[in-house]
Amino acid sequence: MSEDYDYKTLLKRARDKLPSAIADHSRFQVPELEILFEGKTTVVRNFAEIASAVNRDPADILAYLLKELGTAGSSDGKRVIFKGKVQIDQIKERLSNYVSTYVLCSECMRPDTKLIKDGRTLILECDACGAHRPVKVRKGSRGPEVTAAIEVGKTYDLMIQDVGRKGDGMAKKGDFIIYVPGTAKGSQVKVLIENISGTIAFGRVISQ
Repeated sequence: MSEDYDYKTLLKRARDKLPSAIADHSRFQVPELEILFEGKTTVVRNFAEIASAVNRDPADILAYLLKELGTAGSSDGKRVIFKGKVQIDQIKERLSNYVSTYVLCSECMRPDTKLIKDGRTLILECDACGAHRPVKVRKGSRGPEVTAAIEVGKTYDLMIQDVGRKGDGMAKKGDFIIYVPGTAKGSQVKVLIENISGTIAFGRVISQ
């Protein structure tokens, strides 16, 4: 005779059977910077290892750091060499900002992400949980800028300006991109905001 189980009981059973390596995810950490000073230069010895850990092009990371640190530099095999003596804490802070903006998922905080282009917008898409958000960095800033233009639970009159890769309509308000399922480009709709993640929002149509 079969037994009936509710959803939570079945979910617990499934989790209990998972190997510990899958069931227990440790928090992602960037490898510790290995920095030394050679004359009037600052060398990051393990730059290639760091780029590999965050799964991003070393040239892109270097370009970001050079701009944020306001210095010159170049790659040298697995190393990176900055001109002048750069404070270790400054490099750590800029690298942390890069990872937060261009690598980590804002929902599950895992690094299993990729950068894709959706029109003119650079989107960070997570392979682990499916979340996606636009990458937006203010010129001259030390990190992403988010302007509070919308709130969960409120409705807004929006124009659907484009359609995303998954077929959802896309509207914009302030710094936010709002995904609205079941809408077509050019339609004017009243949308209830149901969820906000970074500068990505999700809503549903209340009326057209």
